[in-house]
Amino acid sequence: MRHPLLSALVPVLLTLSAAHAVADETALLAEARGVASSIPPKLIAVLQGEIAKGGTEGAIGVCRDKAPQMAKAASERTGWNIRRVSLKNRNPKAVPDAWERAALEAFDRRAAAGEAPATLEKGEVVVEGGVESYRYMKALPTQALCLSCHGSDTDIDPAVRTKLQALYPDDKATGYTVGEIRGAMTIRRPL
Repeated sequence: MRHPLLSALVPVLLTLSAAHAVADETALLAEARGVASSIPPKLIAVLQGEIAKGGTEGAIGVCRDKAPQMAKAASERTGWNIRRVSLKNRNPKAVPDAWERAALEAFDRRAAAGEAPATLEKGEVVVEGGVESYRYMKALPTQALCLSCHGSDTDIDPAVRTKLQALYPDDKATGYTVGEIRGAMTIRRPL
């Protein structure tokens, strides 16, 4: 037979535990937002600098080489695993896993329904392979600057197209317009 005090405390403890979990998840979401939003402005600034120095063709290396280096440095600094993914990837390392694919597909549906792509995000605690992690994704809308390499055939200079084809023979990342979801920043941290 259960003691009356214990019976009264169990619901209170469960409620406190649930409230603590919500507070933890809220804190994780805020931290993830900060980490994910810190990289794109830095990348854009470096990209603009390289375009100013050597044109679009010379700036391809920013997204190819410097962006992964920036993500790696931010991962080491923050403790979050950071990368970029896309449903129409250029880099073979940017293929989304199942969780990321589902989030990107949901982003596309939400954008088609009228939500602003720049506001689309997803964050949650997940258990994968017995490991609990917090995962977060933030949509990356295509900016005008991006069209020089990711736009339509009329947007991409022939020399840039030739270099892209040489570097990425299986490139799927063209045909975008301004504001369309190009991909997402995806981050995770084991809990």
